[in-house]
Amino acid sequence: MVTMKAIQVDGEKLVWADAEAPAMSVGDVRIRVMASAVNRADLVQRSGGYPPPPGASPILGLECAGEVLEVGEGVTRVKPGDRVCALLSGGGYAEQVVVPAGQVLKIPAGLSFAEAAAIPEVFATAYLNLYMEAGLQTGERVLLHAGASGVGTAAIQLCRQSHNPTFVTVSGQSKIDACMALGADGGHDRGQGSFVEAVSEWHGGTGVDVTLDPVGQAYLADNLKVAALDGRIVVIGLMSGATTDINLGIMMMKRVRLIGSTLRARSVAAKARVMDGLQKDLWPALESGAIKPVIEAVVPMPQADRAHEIVSGNQTVGKVVLSLAG
Repeated sequence: MVTMKAIQVDGEKLVWADAEAPAMSVGDVRIRVMASAVNRADLVQRSGGYPPPPGASPILGLECAGEVLEVGEGVTRVKPGDRVCALLSGGGYAEQVVVPAGQVLKIPAGLSFAEAAAIPEVFATAYLNLYMEAGLQTGERVLLHAGASGVGTAAIQLCRQSHNPTFVTVSGQSKIDACMALGADGGHDRGQGSFVEAVSEWHGGTGVDVTLDPVGQAYLADNLKVAALDGRIVVIGLMSGATTDINLGIMMMKRVRLIGSTLRARSVAAKARVMDGLQKDLWPALESGAIKPVIEAVVPMPQADRAHEIVSGNQTVGKVVLSLAG
């Protein structure tokens, strides 16, 4: 058995220990991981609440950046030695990962491994749900819950690029300030109660066209209240719970579409379409510096426990990166 080092869940701890190196197949790419990043889904998986899809690595980690070590039969997208980042179904907290080639892109020019590792999951999630699921059009108004999160900071910048006014909900004025520095047009501190009045004042009676919501239960009724005619609400997480009552009358009268969306369990072909979209629409902005991955902290990967503590403390803006560089 060929081994590598990887983060293992050992009771309540994360430990850096030996693990079996992943096997290659047709169409795969093997990457020497230089950095990964922490996502909320990792914390939920660690606690037993979000098992990986069938066939995915049980090792934590939904994205990585590194160097291509080898490519499988039929792969022309990248070659050994290329600096790449990748969207994963699992396995990023390790020295090596194997991933279908369609989920791999060369790192935008000028970015470090740590910066590149903070791109795939959150920008793919934001891009997929804003433009592919919700069909966001230029000028439409967007409400972003958890605006200071990795997905939130990615979505703010994407919306700024596509000329969509955005309003964020966050915890604390400092996060509102950080989001507005990225391009948000307004914000509400969730510690001050419901966001309905603040959002309604912001949109001036026109309503919100697209809402991106990782909260779920606690926010759905209020999302409907602030939605515009033909609005779209995309639920991408269930931080507050999965079951709620909603007013179907409002939903019908406003012709609101409620969209449930996940990324991890989608097919390789579906993920490849998202990554191709990012390369076309995001990569030039990353290379010019018009859009930047937002990083709160970089932590050595063997200290993943500390990185999870930082994320669970809910004080971060952007991503916490796990580094193996150097």
